[in-house]
Amino acid sequence: MNSSSEELPRFRLLGRVHARCEAGVHVRARGSVMAACPFRRSIACQLSKVLNLPPENLIKSIYAVPVSKKRPVADFQLFVGSVTENKSGNCSTPDLLLQTQRLAEKLKCDAVVSEISTGPGTVNFTINRELLAKTVLQQVFKDGSEYGLKSELFSALPRRKIVIEFSSPNIAKKFHVGHLRSTIIGNFVANLKEALGHQVTRINYLGDWGMQFGLLGAGFQQFGNEEELKSNPLQHLFEVYVQVNKAAAEDENIKKLAQDFFRKLEARDEQTLSMWQHFRDFSIEEYVSIYKRLGVHFDEYSGESFYQEKSQEVLKMLDTKGLLQKTMKGTGIVDLSEKGDFSLYSTVMRSDGTSLYITRDIAAAIDRMNKYNCDAMIYVTDKSQNTHFEHLFQILKLMDYKWAERCRHVSFGLVQGMKTRKGEVVFLDDVLNEARSRMLQNMASAKTTKVLENPLETAEKVGLAALIIQDFKGLLSSDYQFSWDRVLQSRGDTGVFLQYTHARLHSLEQMCGNGQLTDINPACLQEPQAISILQHLLRYDEVLCKASEDLQPKHIVSYLLTLGHLAAVAHKTLSVKGSAPELAQARLCLFQAVRSVLANGMKLLGITPVTQM
Repeated sequence: MNSSSEELPRFRLLGRVHARCEAGVHVRARGSVMAACPFRRSIACQLSKVLNLPPENLIKSIYAVPVSKKRPVADFQLFVGSVTENKSGNCSTPDLLLQTQRLAEKLKCDAVVSEISTGPGTVNFTINRELLAKTVLQQVFKDGSEYGLKSELFSALPRRKIVIEFSSPNIAKKFHVGHLRSTIIGNFVANLKEALGHQVTRINYLGDWGMQFGLLGAGFQQFGNEEELKSNPLQHLFEVYVQVNKAAAEDENIKKLAQDFFRKLEARDEQTLSMWQHFRDFSIEEYVSIYKRLGVHFDEYSGESFYQEKSQEVLKMLDTKGLLQKTMKGTGIVDLSEKGDFSLYSTVMRSDGTSLYITRDIAAAIDRMNKYNCDAMIYVTDKSQNTHFEHLFQILKLMDYKWAERCRHVSFGLVQGMKTRKGEVVFLDDVLNEARSRMLQNMASAKTTKVLENPLETAEKVGLAALIIQDFKGLLSSDYQFSWDRVLQSRGDTGVFLQYTHARLHSLEQMCGNGQLTDINPACLQEPQAISILQHLLRYDEVLCKASEDLQPKHIVSYLLTLGHLAAVAHKTLSVKGSAPELAQARLCLFQAVRSVLANGMKLLGITPVTQM
């Protein structure tokens, strides 16, 4: 379709027509005005007249069609079975095809929809190509970092208070690589919830209590060295812990000393408590430096120690409600079986009356709800704790806390094969150093690498992106095999590729001008490569919606990788440099929109985009 000066006012008029259609309905529950994609709304308005359903009921049934490498596709799709009277799934294929055909025949092309077609059980809508280019690019630049988040898909989303507990390393131990997943997954969930307008409280619930500190305390008295503790605290404490574990396996007396130390700790013995506080302070100091490298922050550093006394209150409450039962050995348990036959139970108290991990978790959950009056609590830990959280939530329900229904456990699998070149026990700082070192080496040997102001900082950001994308590519619950070579590849579906694409597009803007180029001729963006990018940009809100529902970052990762590959193809075929000014301006605008959305998505994942590589 050729562009002309007469056609551009039609686009502007079209915006006013749709504003009338949308009046009064695009207000978020949180009170801000919606700036939604007008295409989905326009299609819903037309469908509502035929199906006699409110447009709001149809919005989420209209999907942006994924880009296809093999053939051109429509822009939006309606699955007819999702909006017809027979939603049970019993509708036969011939009936569904007939319903689809009849519905399509009642619909008409207009100034927005240029073509209507049918597929197996779907009605497909193709948007006016020039309108597609103009509207999508204007929306990307207008919304900026909020692009996709202002969609009508989130219009019914109430603003909530959400507490997220993640990372939670054990004090007096070096930050183990096993805590990396909890840290970056929890950070992603918090970023996404905040982006959607929720009030998020990030809690780091430290493992700072329990019998292991009895063992460490007894071990330090036996094997500890104050000078080594000052020079390299967590490394020394780790070595002490290894030594005392080995000694305890051979000497029962060590175990008794550990029990005595922990008993004194619970009794708040001043000298014992001072040593424990010493260990805790050293640990947090080192963790903060690690979190800074990861770009992660917390609103509250809590820990099991905070709830040592309150856990005794929990035991009294359980006893008062008739939920606490004593075993022959004197331990306290809560019956979780359906028949009340103790076929399933949870131990909440040791025989000596001291608390357990789950008792302190119960106390922490109650305290957080009282403190924050939150609408939801999310716990991010590995899947080995699935049973623990099932028991925790079940006990809270038995205690008549209705809000237990709003508690959620986001679990994840294990990473296998993550070692440094030295092949030693892996701590997180070792892994981050290794990623940075390998990236520096790769960048130094690459022909395309620019002269960088701070190569160490760039290598750190790219290396972290590589680790995050590798971790987020699959289902969180899946275990995966780690490979440095695969993680740090500059081509393929990697974090390095995403960073390279972002840097390359930023460089293009620097060379050819990087103003906000919204006044473009949409007729200049009709090549298949340009259309594919525009169609993909249309889908971003749906991807965010999907991720917000199941809290799986893989949806955003997959979307960004596809966007990167589409941009790489377009960069080869849609030249900016050397093209006519009008054409160059339109293409530059398209690439700038890609970079903007790429940066938005990367930041949600916890990645800082680089501008040079």
